[in-house]
Amino acid sequence: KSRMTPSPIVASPQTNYNEALRLMQQNNIKSLPVINKNGTMVGIVTQGDMLRAEPSPVTTLSMFEMASLLEKVTMDKIMSSPVMAIDENCSITNAASFMLENDIDCLPVMSGDELVGIITETDLFKIFLDLMGARDEGIRVSALVPDKIGGLAALAKAIAEVGGSFVSFGQSIGEDMNNREVTFKVTGIDQETVAKAIKPFVEEIEDIRASHS
Repeated sequence: KSRMTPSPIVASPQTNYNEALRLMQQNNIKSLPVINKNGTMVGIVTQGDMLRAEPSPVTTLSMFEMASLLEKVTMDKIMSSPVMAIDENCSITNAASFMLENDIDCLPVMSGDELVGIITETDLFKIFLDLMGARDEGIRVSALVPDKIGGLAALAKAIAEVGGSFVSFGQSIGEDMNNREVTFKVTGIDQETVAKAIKPFVEEIEDIRASHS
């Protein structure tokens, strides 16, 4: 709930294609939860659903005829239902995993039976950038470190001892089972000092550069 887009733009089952398209374009969104007159979410319509509802590119219909045809296409005819959704207290990690496993690019966020927000791929990208400190100035480093107890602690201590302060820190699987790839950003020291400080504790510095917000 702290990262979702609250109070999302919605459609009704009777909203037609042209109205839905205007909502998406005017609000720069790629999905519309569909809410019935009782306030219950009964489906969701994505850009993909909208594209599949359009006439074939080789149709002989005129633009006027296509617009008239789409005016009759309502959301209840093209929406996905039932809807995959998550509780507002679900962690970002679980939400991202759920989206990846189910090959979906957005998830309605619920508080009980009430729709309170939506989380999208764009929201996840923003979170990733925040976690990696992409919008902060500093020295950004990617390096391979041995996968052993105390390895990361030694790296952090080395930075602290030369006056550096971590802005962000992340790790992932390395080239093999014996190492890990770490990516971090530090402030308070220059690039040469960072490289010299961490050299004894890493197998390889893959990339190091000044990064600006």
